[in-house]
This record gives sequence, C-alpha cells and structure tokens, in this order.
Amino acid sequence: MSGHSKWSSIKHKKGAADAKRGKLFTKLIKEITVAARMGGGDPDANPRLRSAVITAKGENMPKDNIERAIKKGTGELEGVNYEESTYEGYGPGGAAVLIESLTDNKNRAVADIRHIFSKCGGNLGENGCVAWMFDKKGYIVIENGVIDEEALMEIALEAGAEDVREDGSNYEVISAPEDFESVKAAVDAAAIPHIEAEVTMLPQSTADLQGKEAEQMIRLMDMLDDCEDVQKVYTNADIPEDLI
Repeated sequence: MSGHSKWSSIKHKKGAADAKRGKLFTKLIKEITVAARMGGGDPDANPRLRSAVITAKGENMPKDNIERAIKKGTGELEGVNYEESTYEGYGPGGAAVLIESLTDNKNRAVADIRHIFSKCGGNLGENGCVAWMFDKKGYIVIENGVIDEEALMEIALEAGAEDVREDGSNYEVISAPEDFESVKAAVDAAAIPHIEAEVTMLPQSTADLQGKEAEQMIRLMDMLDDCEDVQKVYTNADIPEDLI
C-alpha cells in the first residue's frame, strides 16, 4: 500500500488547482449525476450518491451545484447521459493503471486514453489485466504530526477500521467500503484533519519506479487526470517522494 498516500497528496494539491479551472467540479458533478440516476436522488437511501455528496462538500462545492446535479440525474432537470467504463493498462516500468471513466462518447474516451498511454510509454490493456491487483477500500490519509498513532488507532479501530498504517509522513486508515462512513465520522468527531478521505482502489503490492520511468509515470497520471472523460485513476506505482 506504500505510495498510495503519495498519489493522494498529489491529487489533493492538484485538486485545488483543478477546482479553480472547473475541472474537479466537473468530475464531481458527473459522479453525483450518475449516482442519482442509478440509485435515486435521496442520499440517505443511495450510498453512492451519499459518498459523492460528501466528497463534493469536502471540496467546497456550492450546495446549489450539488442539488442541480442530483436533479439532472433524477430527470427533474435536463442533463447529459453519461456512460460508465473501466479501462486497464500498464504504465512505464510495467506499473498497473486502473481508470474509471464517465463519458457521453465512449469512442472518444477510449481513443484519448489509448493516445495518452502511448505518449507516456505505456499501453492500454484488456479488461481484467490489472483490476485483480487492487482492492476496494475506505481510505483516509492523516498527517502523522496531528495525532499520536496509538490514539488514532484506538479511534479508527473502534469505529470499524481494518488497519492504521504509517507511510512516510502520513498515516493511512483502511476500512471496508461499507465501514468508511462510520470511520470518517469518528475521525471528524475527534476533530482530526485529513488530507484525503474516499472509497478507493488500493494496490495489493507496489511497483518501484526510478529515473525516467518515474518521470514518465507522473506525466501519464497527470495527463489522465486532465482527460475530460476520466473520473479516477489508480496505480500501484511507487515513486520517490523527492521526485514527486
């Protein structure tokens, strides 16, 4: 699991810039819209929508934007019909890459993603080629200077977390997806600030990258994040923090 929090830190910092350009909000609105379309517009009865709304609020998305996205999903307002797809491939050095896409044009999405892989020294693979390397988990990243590890472990495990691990300058709180909300609520109730909190795909093992391969991998992740049809990108690449 080493390395995941480094990518999370990058996404967190990059997210602030993306929000200014509207890209992050666009991704969040897509997720809220699709979640509402698939499971209804009531967050209390729709776990996926509830999670999407929590994430949007965490990124300071205005309440009106959230409500409009829900109404587009339920059909109360006119909206775009997005299709979900998952793409898998290998980055530089054979690192696994898993991509979640929401798009109104699948042909454009796969062409753009394939082009990005090719440009950055990777290749798009068949479905199933790397998904088995990842587990769906609740994931909270906390700087290790804000709370003692023992105290954090007590709070997290009591709330249903599976594990608390140290990774460099951060703690990683891991839970089953269905326990994520209760664990996050306990962390919030204890007023513990977090860098990242989401249900995500965590790699079972990591691929250490150095030098040119590491640089290419950072470029690949960056370009995929900037692709309008890409919602989320996961990788098992572990890159030195100084290079990041």
